[in-house]
Amino acid sequence: MSIIIWCIYTAITLVAVVFLGLREFHMLQLNGYKTPEHSWWMKKNFKRYIPLCILLVLQLVLIYTDPVIWRPEKHVFIPLLHTLTLIVLGILSLCNIGIALKNKPGKKFKKPFKYTPRVKRMLVTFFVLITLIMGLGLLTSEFSYVYEVGDDVRHRELPFLTNTAPFMITGAALYLTPILVPLSNLINKPIETCINNWYINDAKKKLKSMPDLHKVGITGSYGKTSMKFYLSELLSSQYETLKTPESFNTPMGVTITIRRDLRPTHQYFVCEMGARRVGEIKELCQIADPHDGIITSVGPQHLETFGSIENVAKTKFELADYISALGKVYLNYDNEIIREKSADYPKAITYGVTEGSDYRGSDVTVSDRGTEFTVTTPEGESCRFSTKLLGEHSVQNLLGAIAYAHGTGIPLEKLVLPVRRIAAVPHRLQLLEKGNGLTFIDDAYNSNPSGAKAALAVLELFDACRILVTPGMVELGAKQEALNFEFGRQAAKACDYIILVGKEQTKPIYNGIKDAGFDMEKVFVEDGLNEALAKISACHSDKKKIVLLENDLPDNY
Repeated sequence: MSIIIWCIYTAITLVAVVFLGLREFHMLQLNGYKTPEHSWWMKKNFKRYIPLCILLVLQLVLIYTDPVIWRPEKHVFIPLLHTLTLIVLGILSLCNIGIALKNKPGKKFKKPFKYTPRVKRMLVTFFVLITLIMGLGLLTSEFSYVYEVGDDVRHRELPFLTNTAPFMITGAALYLTPILVPLSNLINKPIETCINNWYINDAKKKLKSMPDLHKVGITGSYGKTSMKFYLSELLSSQYETLKTPESFNTPMGVTITIRRDLRPTHQYFVCEMGARRVGEIKELCQIADPHDGIITSVGPQHLETFGSIENVAKTKFELADYISALGKVYLNYDNEIIREKSADYPKAITYGVTEGSDYRGSDVTVSDRGTEFTVTTPEGESCRFSTKLLGEHSVQNLLGAIAYAHGTGIPLEKLVLPVRRIAAVPHRLQLLEKGNGLTFIDDAYNSNPSGAKAALAVLELFDACRILVTPGMVELGAKQEALNFEFGRQAAKACDYIILVGKEQTKPIYNGIKDAGFDMEKVFVEDGLNEALAKISACHSDKKKIVLLENDLPDNY
């Protein structure tokens, strides 16, 4: 009977281990498999681990009923210990069932868990650790003990449940799962490094086999994905062009693109380069080996890992430092930090609406139907462009793309039609008509202070009931509260209704809205995005409703 109870308890615990483990691996995947980031994320979300810590402590305190400590030579304690153990095991089993149900598969995520080869290898390591822990529990099982009564040495057989070590250690495997997941990642790191290096070297060989391929790297705190899409559209009008897809801006993302998609017929490779730490752009340059580079912006993005704006600037300009004397570097002259650093790169080509830009945009007109502007080249040539893209800020990235494409030999007039055809990048100020008098401006991708301000300016263009739905901005380090507070003040001037997503996360925004004197009866705070979207119907107006979706936090927030 005791063995059966142990098997039932172990089966329940194993199911919980699997479900909780997969959820933790999902979070590790969203954190880029980087143990420092994941550890920081765990620290930030410590509340989710409090129940596991409490159960671990309770298990250690309540279940450990060593017969020698309790002096079970007195027969009355044996059945009492047996009963107490059953009660505690029952309580813990119910808790473990609760953990399993809370983490059971089936919940919809914005970015689903992917069973990549790397994940499969980590899962093997993880379950080896689980097996070792549970095996240790069985090894601690004792079914008898020896004790002394006076000079008399006695020996007694005990019920299996009287020795609780197997249960205690089996339960510990579950409650320690959040630690075992990143530990599996650390154990596998040498293996993963070898595998990654093989793929990276293979990608480098492929690039070297294509000496006529022209490679351009694009980086920046924000705007790099839009720049990549715009530039690719313009170059594709004249050249066979490949761009890194979606947000494939990491070393392995770039490597996968080269090995999987690059063909001998390609003439240009447009490579987006992302970073969270100093040195990571340099690492990407060593893989893609760009001839030219474009730096779109430097701003307060990923400050929790960079530590300072100075480190952000240093990292972004690793691209400019890598480019040889024969290459070209294009810099956004509208960005104050880039403008200051441009003096260190006298051969750089600048673009922007700021006076003194080599490729300058002027006579910008914006409406809810699009944007028009004039481009003047360093040689004094001018051309008028129009685009469906919304907002004056969109001109910056278009100017950079036009400048680079023109530098490859494409005349300005031949770029007019491709610019007109450019559509909004998905989730970046993308206009979506939903019918029934409802329009969405989808700007859900990773909001930043500059982008949020620009999005609000676009919202103000519309003669409509203007509604903002946002969870605020993240990864801004010590400046996060102040920047979100200012975002709230800006939103109060641009919106008729504001719907905040997440009560804790959006407190600074709420305070900023209140500080600006906004009618707080038109501010709603909801727990999740679905609840926030449902609240739109409560925004009463005779005008057409236009909803700005500003940022949509990933599943690990």
